[in-house]
Amino acid sequence: MAKNILITGANGQLGNEIRKILDNDATFNTFYTDVAELDITNLDAVTDFVLSHNINIIVNCAAYTAVDLAEDNYQLCNDINHIAVANLALAASEAKAKVIHISTDYVFDGTSCRPYTEEDKTNPKSVYGSTKLSGENKLADILPQDHIIIRTSWLYSAYGKNFVKTMLSLGKTKQSLDVVADQVGTPTYASDLANAIFTIISGDKWVPGIYHFSNEGVCSWYDFTIMIHKLAGITSCVVSPINSADYPAKAARPAYSVLDKSKIKRVFGINIPYWLDSVEKCISELENN
Repeated sequence: MAKNILITGANGQLGNEIRKILDNDATFNTFYTDVAELDITNLDAVTDFVLSHNINIIVNCAAYTAVDLAEDNYQLCNDINHIAVANLALAASEAKAKVIHISTDYVFDGTSCRPYTEEDKTNPKSVYGSTKLSGENKLADILPQDHIIIRTSWLYSAYGKNFVKTMLSLGKTKQSLDVVADQVGTPTYASDLANAIFTIISGDKWVPGIYHFSNEGVCSWYDFTIMIHKLAGITSCVVSPINSADYPAKAARPAYSVLDKSKIKRVFGINIPYWLDSVEKCISELENN
């Protein structure tokens, strides 16, 4: 019997990538919602939807991700990243459904010098990071056996607004760019994360808890930009490295947010591509479209 899957935040980068996979799979009846179809900050609306559609698994891709704006919009950010997650968990608990929730590297302070494991101490330094952590904690409290949290970092895709598309646009229109070189992490191609989620929901194995997922390898935002331009054949824009202090932002960013992916690879047998190979795929997709 087909499982009924609810994808929230379905119009975002990850939601669109999941849609590409699930639309071709008859083992799932998939319901795609975004804010226009379902207000996940409204508990009654969420509960009604989950129960009336007999949802078995919720994949929550919805998030308030405007990191700097969040510093001045705590209430809205908290409603989406924390309260809405609690609502999904409560509705899932009533329906005896499971929840896969997407979280972030911003739950860490970025002071580590080795990849963060799921057991490492969290210490968010921004409203965005703290509200995402509150959502994680609430979900785990309400659904101890029926939650999976996947923390990811530097998400990009052929959909929506993201760093890759911005750097491609700027590279084609500007003669020079300054890009931060002292923040280190790993880009994540939303298509690769969507495939990992598909592996989990289509398998027989459910092991609750927190997992980390990004592509393999390490780079700075400066390295990332250099490779985006190289792969796209952009040669007219000079990219220069700068320090975070020279690019003031309202919200603090983790200086180091490389995630250790050992657990998700071990538990679910997931193969993770190297970041550079995935950027090349994304740019090729953008060029073909």
